[in-house]
Amino acid sequence: MAKLKTGRHTSAIKAWRKSEKLASKNRGIKARIHDTMKEFNTLLTKKDTENAQKMLPKTYSLLDKAAKSGTMHWKAAARKKARLTSQLKSAVQNPSVK
Repeated sequence: MAKLKTGRHTSAIKAWRKSEKLASKNRGIKARIHDTMKEFNTLLTKKDTENAQKMLPKTYSLLDKAAKSGTMHWKAAARKKARLTSQLKSAVQNPSVK
């Protein structure tokens, strides 16, 4: 991009470009987390606990990476991980209950 005549606002333009790029990256990470959690919940509703247990570390990894990069707060990631674990635990203990 050509520099403005007076040089004003160039930092604001760069900051806007940077924020757009970071927001796009964060949207991608959050979408991947959302899709993985949705797939996990689908497995639980189908009573496929073996595959759900195999999928749990992958979901943990995505949440931890999002927390590490600042896309998601670390306490929010921990809360989601705890809820996933409790859902899986209840599905394993009570296979007949939905």
